[in-house]
Amino acid sequence: GHSKMLNTFEVGLDQGKSVLIENMGENMEAVIMPVVSRNTIKRGNKKVVKLGDKELVLKDSFKLFMQTKLSNPHYPPEIQAECTVINFTVTEDGLEDQLLFLVVKLERPDLAKKKSELIQQQNEFKVTLAALEALLLEKLANAEGDILDDTELILSLEEAKKTSDEVKEKVIYAQETEAKINETSEFYRPTGSRGSLLFFLLCDLSKMHTFYKYSLDSFVMVVTRAVNSVTLRKPKEKVVEEADAAGAGKEVEEAEEGEEGDGGEEMTEEQKEEEEEEEEIIELEGKELKQ
Repeated sequence: GHSKMLNTFEVGLDQGKSVLIENMGENMEAVIMPVVSRNTIKRGNKKVVKLGDKELVLKDSFKLFMQTKLSNPHYPPEIQAECTVINFTVTEDGLEDQLLFLVVKLERPDLAKKKSELIQQQNEFKVTLAALEALLLEKLANAEGDILDDTELILSLEEAKKTSDEVKEKVIYAQETEAKINETSEFYRPTGSRGSLLFFLLCDLSKMHTFYKYSLDSFVMVVTRAVNSVTLRKPKEKVVEEADAAGAGKEVEEAEEGEEGDGGEEMTEEQKEEEEEEEEIIELEGKELKQ
């Protein structure tokens, strides 16, 4: 382990600060096992953990984070039982969903915003239902005598049931709306699938040479730039009034210039040639997605 590991643990345990261990292997130092397994000793009102030869007070604010670069580590069951394992490894399906959300957010920000609001509403609904359930259980537990004679309790139960029914109706409506949004978002699924496949192909290039290494953040930036570079817009319509105004201006110019009218016609022909030589802008017309 690190030479200052014990000192870092002592400061973290004593002051209640978080400790981060990076680049962990599959083996763990035996000296920190009491901390990982939470082998505490009761000393009065305090919890004490043994670290080496010392006994340190374990504060509630202390947290231990362990990070590893191993793609599929195998830790002993006692470690996995005491720790919360979070896998941040990028998978093809996970990246496809991430790119799908990114493309929908860029192309249809209204759908992305609506979906975020629905997710937040559904979380709030779950919290509300849990609070109502806890309130009902508390009132029933604290009720004295015959429940049917307690008018206040009956009114509270009716109000809670009414609120619960309203929340359930909103949950059903939110689920239906989310299903419609997901159906519309599926039109962009090929983009996310192709992007995910391309990223993993780029990652495989590192097998040829270590120079070919690409981070996920840089790849997401490239995808964002590519999507923003393609603007879906309708082709412009020619306005007849502009042509008429141009013709009227031409007549006025010929009347004022007199003999220079022929030259004006030549200038007009040159302007037409210049307009024909201008680079044509290719404008893409997007598919009419299902609203």
